[in-house]
Amino acid sequence: MTAYVALLRGVNVGGRQLKMTDLKAIADKLGYEGARTFIASGNLLFASQSGEELIKRELEAALKAHFGKAVAVMVRTAGEMAAVAVANPFADQPGNRVVAIFFDEPQSDEAIATARNVDDERLALGNREIYVHFPSGQGRSKLKLGGQVLGTARNLNTVAKLAQLARDME
Repeated sequence: MTAYVALLRGVNVGGRQLKMTDLKAIADKLGYEGARTFIASGNLLFASQSGEELIKRELEAALKAHFGKAVAVMVRTAGEMAAVAVANPFADQPGNRVVAIFFDEPQSDEAIATARNVDDERLALGNREIYVHFPSGQGRSKLKLGGQVLGTARNLNTVAKLAQLARDME
């Protein structure tokens, strides 16, 4: 049994409301063990014997059935989540000013090199993440990464907490 974190993209923003009780119910219906959510931004923790690709497909299909439109889901094991927290290249900065943008696949340096509207943000490549430090705050930023790959961002305080909660499920 492996502990996982599923990160949903774009829920509870822009009118796409998903109750966390509904998300937990979806996970329960899929047979995931110990399903629970963390904060209302689409973070799901659970254990499963299935692999990442199958979990991603199952969750995305169930969420599409629930919403009537696609919702991207990034999946990480407890160990991968912990590694993202530890690898933070901006660890000397407040966790609420640094985000990890999660992707399904590794990104290239080109995503950073072709970023637009860079003001005072600092960017660094991770494994399947791009880290961004927002000295002036994320809400004021107009940053756009290069490429068209969809990802979902979580601040490093949230990443650390999700890593801890997932580790506790192992």
